[in-house]
Amino acid sequence: MELTIIKKEDNKLIFTLDKINPTIANTIRRATMFETPCLAIDTVTFKKNDSALYDEILAHRLGFVPIKTDLKSFNTKDTCKCKGEGCALCELKFTLKAQGPSVIYASELKSKDPKCIPVYPEMPIVNLLPNKKLELEATATFDIGKNHTKFSPCLTYYRTYPKINLNNYNDQAAFDVCPKKVFKFDKKLEIANLENCDLCNSCVEISNNKIEIIPSREKFIFFLESWGQLTPKEILTKSMSILNDKLDEFQKKFKKAKSV
Repeated sequence: MELTIIKKEDNKLIFTLDKINPTIANTIRRATMFETPCLAIDTVTFKKNDSALYDEILAHRLGFVPIKTDLKSFNTKDTCKCKGEGCALCELKFTLKAQGPSVIYASELKSKDPKCIPVYPEMPIVNLLPNKKLELEATATFDIGKNHTKFSPCLTYYRTYPKINLNNYNDQAAFDVCPKKVFKFDKKLEIANLENCDLCNSCVEISNNKIEIIPSREKFIFFLESWGQLTPKEILTKSMSILNDKLDEFQKKFKKAKSV
């Protein structure tokens, strides 16, 4: 497997993976989204809620506040020494105490770990009218998106890498019709941005099938967008580590079953 980074931003990563197949590509996509753990508020205890929103609605909103996560500091409950009972290694406490009139933002959630705070401090939670109060304690859990989507750290999708054969077609019409600006035209039609091609086949139709677009079966372009809890590099590295552990476990069980 060969990985090549095409574009890297703060919360976005575009890269190609070569020498794999569609099954492995989809497995990697699922691992980044549903197997990579992060923190999310799971339970909320309300001491006072004078807002216009019911406790359940507020708790739901708090659950989807992205929280910066330190992978080295936490364990999932199924691997934690507390055996799922809840401790500082698998949970993180937050408190919120506010009084109106004001809009309550995510920044008012006070964390016991200064490294693990809301990713977007200006995310609004609720509007409090004059003399209305909100006081609560929240517990964030370290878990995976397979159990609940609020624990998913990113959106990942991919498409097959294209191969384009112009076959001596040299008409500006293909340049004009392409929505992704894959071609350039200066007296001659040329491929300028191959990775932009999303296989829409607009150029194939306008050329009366003279242009060929052949999707690869072993090379894929991945698009990974983090919600901010983890960096794209952390997500990709952690997901690959988890996949390796699962494969090792499968191999051990397979050898054991084969020897019986």
